[in-house]
Amino acid sequence: MSESTPDIPPSAPSTPSPPPQPPPVSPHPYPPPHDYQQPPARPIGCKRFAIFGLVTLFVLGVIGVCTLVGTIFLFAVGTDVFDVLSSEMQEKAVTEKLIGGNPSAEDKIVIMSIEGIITSNADGFVVKQIRRVVSDPKVKAVVLRVDSPGGTMAGSDYYLHLLKKMKTEKRIPVVVSMGSIATSGGYYVSMIGNEIYAEPSTITGSIGVIASLFDASELLKKVGIESTPITSGVRKTMGSFMKPMSEEERAIWQNLIDENFDRFKKIIREGRREFRDNPADLDKLATGQIYTANEAVSNKLIDKIGFLDDAVAQAGRLANLAEREYKVVQYRAKLSFVETLLENRTPNNLLSGKTLSEMSTPKVYLVCPHVIPIDGGK
Repeated sequence: MSESTPDIPPSAPSTPSPPPQPPPVSPHPYPPPHDYQQPPARPIGCKRFAIFGLVTLFVLGVIGVCTLVGTIFLFAVGTDVFDVLSSEMQEKAVTEKLIGGNPSAEDKIVIMSIEGIITSNADGFVVKQIRRVVSDPKVKAVVLRVDSPGGTMAGSDYYLHLLKKMKTEKRIPVVVSMGSIATSGGYYVSMIGNEIYAEPSTITGSIGVIASLFDASELLKKVGIESTPITSGVRKTMGSFMKPMSEEERAIWQNLIDENFDRFKKIIREGRREFRDNPADLDKLATGQIYTANEAVSNKLIDKIGFLDDAVAQAGRLANLAEREYKVVQYRAKLSFVETLLENRTPNNLLSGKTLSEMSTPKVYLVCPHVIPIDGGK
């Protein structure tokens, strides 16, 4: 018996598979978020680290320099460090401007000035001008230009002292040229002149001394203020505006005024030979009155009426210099670094803090009350 094979059904006809379809196209050109991969971080190399270090050092250096400059500037403003100069540097703080004469000449006639309110300034522009004259061997004569209503007795006396010392050491003539006003302390310092010139419109005179004192005690009572000072003596508050002045205090102040007034007239007699032998003539003029230039000439308070160039020409003649033998220079103030930036101090700053402080403190003044608002008394 033969072995039978199973029946194999005939294979069904195969159907072809559909072709593969492309993936759907996204309407956006960017890949889907899940396909984005963060690029690997780049390691910081030595080169990049060096550049970073250099930039950091540069920034720190700039900050340090700015801090240092700012500190120096603030220190200079607070202490005037730029004004702490040696003697030689102080002479350079005064500059010269050629205004006439022979520019190629060696010898000089210097125009120096005293202007504005006179205060006690031992290192101010007037003192620097005097130092410059003393240190310059080419200066053969000085024209002192005075345009001042006066100021403190101490300041006027100090400037006259320095001018006398300069004149003696240099053995040079000094001619005074008065500007628009030369009264009281301005007339006081003019006594240095070998001759005194005044312009036709000059106001001068006001020979006298004043102490400006105020009594605000009644006003203080009205506003409910009472002064209770603790003093070491009964006269320590003498001159205070917080209380009325007693007769005893008035006598003390009057004695102080009289003594300084005597000195004022003594200085005039020394400077004006016309009054040396005739002090009574000066007493008639020394009433505090102001005078015009014509009146001053008539009363022998000045020598001549003339302008600045007339005074310069006379200085040249007194120094025995021909016109072509000298040049004329005028001193100017050279501002310090701080002064240039702030411009809060000038040689003639009438409203500077120092000037206001000087004028508001009880002192003896050689000042014209017609120009400066100071009470002339009763």
